[in-house]
Amino acid sequence: MSFLAVESLTRRFGGLTAVNDISFSVERDEILSLIGPNGAGKSTVFKLIASFLRPTAGRVLLEGAVMSGRRPHEVARAGIVRTFQETTVFKEMTALQNVVVAHQLGLAATAFGAYLGTPAARADAREALESAAEILDYLGLGHIRDEKARNLPQGHLRALGIAIGLSARPRVLLLDEPFAGMNLEETDRAVAMVEGIRRRGITILLVEHDMRAVMRISDRIVVMNFGSRIAEGTPAEIRANPAVIEAYLGRDDETIGS
Repeated sequence: MSFLAVESLTRRFGGLTAVNDISFSVERDEILSLIGPNGAGKSTVFKLIASFLRPTAGRVLLEGAVMSGRRPHEVARAGIVRTFQETTVFKEMTALQNVVVAHQLGLAATAFGAYLGTPAARADAREALESAAEILDYLGLGHIRDEKARNLPQGHLRALGIAIGLSARPRVLLLDEPFAGMNLEETDRAVAMVEGIRRRGITILLVEHDMRAVMRISDRIVVMNFGSRIAEGTPAEIRANPAVIEAYLGRDDETIGS
């Protein structure tokens, strides 16, 4: 049984089929990348896995348990957590405050208890602060913990979004273009950071356009085009796959990591 299984996922919007009978699996502690030209359906697959969209057909399973049809927060509690880009960051809060706030999914105290400052609520606050500090330190962000998010450069904002995702204690982390907009030095740091997250025992599925980073970091790659899966394999296999080369026709070979 696969750790995460995507089985015959299909999503239609009226007469448009955005995702067409997609199937693949992700093994525990694996890094799997989902790539394809713009409009291939990658983001829709992410939304289906995280249950932000309901499939027209097919299903997603985590260790055999069906996730499709559940509410997004229920899927997140089960261990599938999707990171977003800058939309999840409170710009007027510090990096540490952003990650502390994101711990709300695991709070033991009720909202009323938090208002009254009960012992459970105080324990939650201490645990969230300690956990947030540990996550930032682990990701190499400890030095910017007291900086307001609005003052952070692009690379640190992306890393902060990942820190927010880690606060939910994911078993599977869905990374949405974690290397977008970064220079080479920032990308190198981000690749090392993602590899470090895997070492924490977290399985990673990412959507990304930076093919050099994808080829470096992925155990396996799934390629989509026009809503369908056209290839799956190791980076070396994908780089040499004729269907992948055809999907990227008109672009430099460097686009697919050659």
